[in-house]
Amino acid sequence: MATDTIKEAGSAISGSVQVVEFVLGDETFAIDLFDVREVVEYTRISALPNSPSYIKGIIDLRGEITTIIDLKERLNIMRNTDRREDESRIIVLDENITRKKVGIMVDDVLSVSTFEMNQVDRTGAADTDDDSCILGIIKKKTRVKDKDLTDLIIWIDIRQLLGEMMKE
Repeated sequence: MATDTIKEAGSAISGSVQVVEFVLGDETFAIDLFDVREVVEYTRISALPNSPSYIKGIIDLRGEITTIIDLKERLNIMRNTDRREDESRIIVLDENITRKKVGIMVDDVLSVSTFEMNQVDRTGAADTDDDSCILGIIKKKTRVKDKDLTDLIIWIDIRQLLGEMMKE
C-alpha cells in the first residue's frame, strides 16, 4: 500500500488522523473525518429502479436529493437481524470528494476520534483479497475492569471505494 495514500487521508501528515467511527454488523469501521459533511438520523429512503443492489435509494435532505449507499451491501457484510433499519444513521459525505450528494448508511455512529499513526497497522490490511479500499487497521486501546483491551477498527478509504463504485 502506498504511503502517499495514507498521507492524503486527513491530517495523517502530522502524525495523527481524525476519523469518524461507525458500526456495520458486528465490526467497527472508520473513515476520515475530513471526508464527512454531517451525520443525520435515518429517514425514509425512496428506492431507485434498475440501480445496483448497494444503492439503497435517495432522500430529500433539506431540499437536496442525496443518493444513499448501503455500505453493508457494498462491503458484503452480514446483516445484523437484531437491528432495525430505522435505527441506522446516514453519514453524508463531503461533496468535494463525491462530486454529488452522497450518503452512506451505517448501523450506528460511535464517535469522532484522533489516533496517532503508530496505532495504525497497514500490514494487516494487505492480507485481504480486496484491500484497495482499506487504509489500515487502527488499534484502539481500552480499559475494562482493570484489563487492557485492544479494539480493532477497519479504516477504509471512502474516496477509493466510491471511485470503484463509479466505474462499475
